Amino acid sequence: MFGYFPCGDATLIVKAGRDISPATNQLVRKLLYCLDERPLPGVSEVIPSYNELLVCYDPLQTDCQQLKNQIQLIEPDLDMVELPLPARVVIYVCYGGELGPDLSEVARYNGLREEEVVDLHTSVDYPVYMLGFTPGFCYLGGMDKRLSTPRKTTPRIKIPAGSVGIAEAQTGIYPIESPGGWQLIGRTPAELFNPKRENVFLVNPGDIIRFKSITLDVFFEMKRQVQSQL
Repeated sequence: MFGYFPCGDATLIVKAGRDISPATNQLVRKLLYCLDERPLPGVSEVIPSYNELLVCYDPLQTDCQQLKNQIQLIEPDLDMVELPLPARVVIYVCYGGELGPDLSEVARYNGLREEEVVDLHTSVDYPVYMLGFTPGFCYLGGMDKRLSTPRKTTPRIKIPAGSVGIAEAQTGIYPIESPGGWQLIGRTPAELFNPKRENVFLVNPGDIIRFKSITLDVFFEMKRQVQSQL
């Protein structure tokens, strides 16, 4: 079921497949769930991605072959694993203007009006496949193919926190100010990452996101409310 690949002297990659799909990602999350519920001796951390897990371990307590043997014992039980129901999170976004400077480019590239880009972007549910790149950056599946747009040829040095972008066939949200090359179509007032909060990340792998369009006035009002809670 899985492929096993040693990665250095203290990590093991457990690969569920080469594709990026809901079925493959669900298999990754099922194994992650099992390893969280029944931690293996010597394992310090398990990090999920689209289609694999990175298992970090203490080489003084275990090794790759032993971990592989233990995980293979779990494999037959995965079909019976029932994952917790996904959290459904609404992310409010102000599209276009200074908050979404690339909305017109996404529209032009795909032969759409800006209003059509917004309608398509807010019309579907997005499963959260993984977090990465920066703390809380969520990589989402399910975007309408009609919005697919290449990354910018020259990345921006500084992208504001909350920016919503498109890169190829994916959409995602920048949780903190950082460089990046995605096409920016809007910004959310939501705080996706806060290390002082009990739930550090607003969304997690397996959650379902739905975007909802708001006006600029509503954006700034919601932003003030978020900042007042800090």
